[in-house]
Amino acid sequence: MAKNLKMKIARTAMELTQKDLADAVGVSRQTINAIEKGDYSPSITLCIKVAKVLNKTLDELFWEED
Repeated sequence: MAKNLKMKIARTAMELTQKDLADAVGVSRQTINAIEKGDYSPSITLCIKVAKVLNKTLDELFWEED
């Protein structure tokens, strides 16, 4: 699984910490960290919550180009 730099970039562009994003979507900071590091594959429900908070589409955050 690849690192999710798109999510990290979107989060930092909004000046949110991992904890800020975690609190907004109802997970732990460690979960956000694991997603960004590529160590955890989030559920579609969590992906949708993250995308809404970051004002991005699912494709913008989670689609991997070949």
